[in-house]
Amino acid sequence: MTQAATHPPLAARAAGLVGSVIDSSTSLLQKQSHDIVRFAMGSPAAEAVPTGILAAISAAELGAGSADAYDYAATEGDPRLREAVLDMLSGTGEATTPDRLTITSGGMQGIDLACKLFVDPGDPVIVESPTYTNGSATVMSYGGQVLEAPLDDDGLVVEALPELVERAGRLPKAIYTIPNFQNPSGTTMSLSRRVALIELARRWGAIVIDDDPYGWLRFAGEDLPSLRELGDGHADVFSVRTFSKVLAPGLRVGWVDAAPELGQLLINAKQAMDTCANLPAQRLVARFLQDGHLAEHLSGLRETYLLRKVGMQRALTEHLGDIARWTSPDGGFFLWVTLPEEVDAQEVFEVGLAEGVAFIPGQAFSPSGRFRNALRLCFASTTPERTLVGVRRLRRAIDLVMTGAANA
Repeated sequence: MTQAATHPPLAARAAGLVGSVIDSSTSLLQKQSHDIVRFAMGSPAAEAVPTGILAAISAAELGAGSADAYDYAATEGDPRLREAVLDMLSGTGEATTPDRLTITSGGMQGIDLACKLFVDPGDPVIVESPTYTNGSATVMSYGGQVLEAPLDDDGLVVEALPELVERAGRLPKAIYTIPNFQNPSGTTMSLSRRVALIELARRWGAIVIDDDPYGWLRFAGEDLPSLRELGDGHADVFSVRTFSKVLAPGLRVGWVDAAPELGQLLINAKQAMDTCANLPAQRLVARFLQDGHLAEHLSGLRETYLLRKVGMQRALTEHLGDIARWTSPDGGFFLWVTLPEEVDAQEVFEVGLAEGVAFIPGQAFSPSGRFRNALRLCFASTTPERTLVGVRRLRRAIDLVMTGAANA
């Protein structure tokens, strides 16, 4: 007699739910009892979150007599936050209109909405390689066929896309890109490639999913026009934005800017997810913007993160300069470190955790498991002094792995 299954058959899409190594690292680190220098999560520095200002706003907006702040919000977003975001973007290259704006539960929901609207099972979707784990995982959760495209110091190698598509035998339905201070590489797409990408997407009839959580965090070099700006409001650019990297990730507040004809579809899709973004958090962000705190706050972040990037690079030069190379971003959170080919970053991660340092191995940023000898380090969340401790521990872990490999 055949034993009955313990649960009904899973939906076919369940096989595409690969999860996130990055997010899982949070749970893993919480279980550790020893001191760990944390280069893993792409989080703002704890001391960079304006807790004093947010606490004061919370008392005013969410205290006694503010029961309406705990109600449901309109799916497209609380009117106060929508107005504040529109005012914030006014006069910039990202200026937009109410019919293009939908407030989301962080940037991840924006990516999910884009895939929900545009990606059918089997559709080719181009992603950068390496790329943000959660972005490619979302594509796969909707059955998309991920096509990994190369990066170099000027970002996505747009010139390589036609050959990639020819090999796939089908035109892509979407192109997922992080144009500024890319996660995990830290690279920025050049202006010429941004223009070429939009032209190519229009020729193919593909949507560009423009994920830009770090664009405000440029601390060196010159700003470039965003894909949103270069797209000039055309329906083939779907822009995803968030306050997670510049204010506080736990608020889970972001927005998408998309063609007006998608507005009702976005509302329909979001209502099937969460009804509305967290209203108390929306009120906090709205008041933060309305009271004029953002500009000074961003200025402080840029100054802090530049010092931390330089501090990490100095530590790497001192302790890994003989065996590794790394990127040098003009903003954002991350350095991408490449080790000797024979070094397995996953092994280094396991040894490093015991030694007191955490990072994300390179394989996590490739659906096909590339970049075995690479790793991502977040410089934003640790002081230069603390970073030096972590890099020393990282070198010790690498040496232990290399010695073990040599003696095997």
